[in-house]
Amino acid sequence: MSNVGSTRNSKFGTATIFSLLFLSLTLPIYGQEGANKKPSPKVHESSKITSATPDPNYVIGPQDVVDISVWKEPDLSRSVPVRPDGKISLPLVNDVQAAGLTPAQLGAQIASDLTKYMNNPQVTVIVSQINSQRIYILGEVARAGSYTLLPDMTVLQALSDAGGFTAFANSKKVYVLRQDGGKQQKIPFNYKDVISGKDPSQSIALRAGDTIIVP
Repeated sequence: MSNVGSTRNSKFGTATIFSLLFLSLTLPIYGQEGANKKPSPKVHESSKITSATPDPNYVIGPQDVVDISVWKEPDLSRSVPVRPDGKISLPLVNDVQAAGLTPAQLGAQIASDLTKYMNNPQVTVIVSQINSQRIYILGEVARAGSYTLLPDMTVLQALSDAGGFTAFANSKKVYVLRQDGGKQQKIPFNYKDVISGKDPSQSIALRAGDTIIVP
């Protein structure tokens, strides 16, 4: 009987030793993985800000909205609309001409005006809303209305944005109305000639304020 008990105790002791040895080997591994795991970096709200236009040469116009950021000056940083007279209003500098300038030029102008009140102001300007660059499409199209004018946008591209023609459209008699020097121009556009390659030059680049008429 004593031999049987001794054998059982020996087996139990061996199993216990192997279990403890296994735990001693695995615990440091799991602990090391936890130590090496880094928390996900926080995304600051400022990194989510994107411009309405990626074009640095975009010219600001009336009714656009610009975000003005003055470094370390939260009281001067704000989002402001461009008034119909082309100006914006800011603390300290009051009225600043914005229309006709690029975002970089406007930022430089504001920084120059602020030098009267602070040393080396750092100003960033972002166009957050484009409302001045608009075209209009009327008549027999799927979605008549006003559209944002994109850089180098053509008549053909604008008609595509409007969903194309209705079943009653006369695609050969489309035309563009344009104000140029106080006078109204009527520029013909024959859709079939353009897409067939017969006269692609008719698909001209549009300008702000152009109206496309589809009879």
